[in-house]
Amino acid sequence: MNIYHVWCDLKPDVGDLIFVEKFTAYMGHLKDRGLIEGFRLTRRKLGLAPPALGEFHLMIEVRDLAQLDAAFDLVSGRREPVEGFHFGLNSLVTNATFALYRDFPDPGRHAGEEKF
Repeated sequence: MNIYHVWCDLKPDVGDLIFVEKFTAYMGHLKDRGLIEGFRLTRRKLGLAPPALGEFHLMIEVRDLAQLDAAFDLVSGRREPVEGFHFGLNSLVTNATFALYRDFPDPGRHAGEEKF
């Protein structure tokens, strides 16, 4: 599994529950079309995170890079209805930071081949 991470803050005067609603609608749209496997939204607790990472952490799970690429292709087309979901969420956030991680060890890694 590959996990696309986004850390962000909300723009001033954006309600946190509106953000949750927009995120869930957008991710649900992508998941219903088989473009992502799952998603999760978390919020920093007790200030325990580097400030540069933002208050919210979005995680989007995809099987492989082909699935992620298909999702990016759809979104980059900027056609409705996905453009409305994308703009609706993106317009609420600031200071976004992105990363892509994978489960490890993944199926491509062979056990017993470790060299020191």
